[in-house]
Amino acid sequence: MIKAVIFDLDDTLLWDEKSVKHAFERTCELAVKKYGLNPDELEAAVREHARKLYASYDTYEFTQMIGINPFEGLWANFLDEGEDFAKLKEIAPLYRREAWTAGLKSLGVDDPEFGLELAEAFPRERKKTALLFDDTIQVLDKLKGHYQLLMLTNGSPELQNTKLTLTPELVAYFDQIVISGDFGKGKPDPTIFEHTLKLLSLDKGEVVMVGDNLNTDILGAKRAGITSVWLNRHDRKPVDVKPTYEITNLLELLPILED
Repeated sequence: MIKAVIFDLDDTLLWDEKSVKHAFERTCELAVKKYGLNPDELEAAVREHARKLYASYDTYEFTQMIGINPFEGLWANFLDEGEDFAKLKEIAPLYRREAWTAGLKSLGVDDPEFGLELAEAFPRERKKTALLFDDTIQVLDKLKGHYQLLMLTNGSPELQNTKLTLTPELVAYFDQIVISGDFGKGKPDPTIFEHTLKLLSLDKGEVVMVGDNLNTDILGAKRAGITSVWLNRHDRKPVDVKPTYEITNLLELLPILED
């Protein structure tokens, strides 16, 4: 019998992908006004340079383990405890400036000062946009009071808590919130799932994990022996990792829990 539901945050409850896209669009508009650049081309260039830069730092292995992606690095402050987060805090301003400056340069604009202006604009714009999926609150309303609810999210505690501050309506639904940066390892490491079971005081057969990412949410649940529900909103094709269940929206979770 299912007694608890573990939810991922980003792109499961919170539409992070679209929120990031909005921030890029609004920031790139500044370059349209100043230099007449194509905003889509600038966004693509900045994303590409950000990925390459992010992977070049000696903090990359840590960010992979915790689950912090390059675009979170474009607006995170990393005000978290620990030596690795201290390194990220030091690197972040340079990383942001270089990603935007390199993006501009690849489109023929060599203007480091404007690159810095865009780097500082992106976090402001990202904090203006925090979108929940239409079915998020609807489903949480139905589950609250009938199941223990735990949020299990990868990332920097400071950044993930910022996202939750921007969407305060979410927090009240959850009995507990676990952030990988606090724990020290992220999904798909099975130990963070075992940690959640201890917090819930439940066995692995009494919980389900709901998430959009096969390689973190679903793989981690599988390694821990937990029933997994893959939220596949965009009709992606599964590769290698096979979920217990697959749904296209959160409302489809309800009959699974009632079985």
